Amino acid sequence: MAADEPLVLGIETSCDETGVGIVRGTTLLADAVASSVDTHARFGGVVPEIASRAHLEAMVPTIERALKEAGISARDLDGIAVTSGPGLAGALLVGVSAAKAYAYALGKPLYGVNHLASHICVDQLEHGPLPEPTMALLVSGGHSSLLLAPDITADVRPLGATIDDAAGEAFDKIARVLNLGFPGGPVIDRLAREGDPNAIAFPRGLTGPRDAPYDFSFSGLKTSVARWIEAKRAAGEEVPVRDVAASFQEAVVDVLTRKAVRACKDEGVDHLMIGGGVAANSRLRALAQERCERAGIRLRVPRPKLCTDNGAMVAALGAEMVARNRLPSDLELSADSSLPVTEPHVPGAAHAHAHSHDHDHVHEISKDNLYS
Repeated sequence: MAADEPLVLGIETSCDETGVGIVRGTTLLADAVASSVDTHARFGGVVPEIASRAHLEAMVPTIERALKEAGISARDLDGIAVTSGPGLAGALLVGVSAAKAYAYALGKPLYGVNHLASHICVDQLEHGPLPEPTMALLVSGGHSSLLLAPDITADVRPLGATIDDAAGEAFDKIARVLNLGFPGGPVIDRLAREGDPNAIAFPRGLTGPRDAPYDFSFSGLKTSVARWIEAKRAAGEEVPVRDVAASFQEAVVDVLTRKAVRACKDEGVDHLMIGGGVAANSRLRALAQERCERAGIRLRVPRPKLCTDNGAMVAALGAEMVARNRLPSDLELSADSSLPVTEPHVPGAAHAHAHSHDHDHVHEISKDNLYS
């Protein structure tokens, strides 16, 4: 870690976790997270308004915790990065508003970055600089995407995506049918280890010869599993929860890994990065490793804590933006709930005057009073 590498704070509020990370170059200094998942659990899913309010309450304490953990002052930062999309609009607005306030008060450049591109860039904190191009499989509660990134700061190309339910969403819905609670991914992963993945032949969506080679569909699988469970219950039979969990999980990870390896071969890329919350799934990691080794592909998967939503991934992409001299965002930056992955960050044309507040009385008071 060199002292001249960019020191960046990242803020992530796209869903139900308030994440604040601090990165110097590709070295992680702090990763503070405040989650509201327990509050949402009794509703069986994320409630946007509750998530937004939780972000408001957690924002300043989480930033202060990250600064303390990193052992730095806010004045030491070279930039502030924030997820500006995609995600829940209200939740995103809390993070963007906070980032703009800190950037303004500190006189630091602001970088509005893409949530999906951040999930790719976080792997730099684990395995060093990303290869160019990078092939990435991103799987989470809201996204299932195959992406080719020649330049993570400026050129991210979608090869395929889910046409209906994302993989993580399917896990949550099946967990609900099985009365396993929310979120569904961790509990299904745990139960599946004690089940037989070949017990039930659930369908593999979009794997026919005429189907889009890199797109995903889990809606049909979800319906098939739900109907199988309903039929068992209607017949008065006990549902073999562990076998259902294992067979369902196998159907999901089979399709994900098969299509990802095919994309690597077709594009001539000799490595695969897997990110997003579902990348913490143990069976996905194991099957991906097995298939990548067989195909001569190097697999890069961050540790589970860096796969779920966090501020470290935003800081990692922000640091890369600074290192490559990408144009910062304006203070007029807004949240974009449907920000396309083809826009890794949101540059601003008005940067030249956005931070020229050296003689602004309110600005100077803000800096003197708020930051040491």
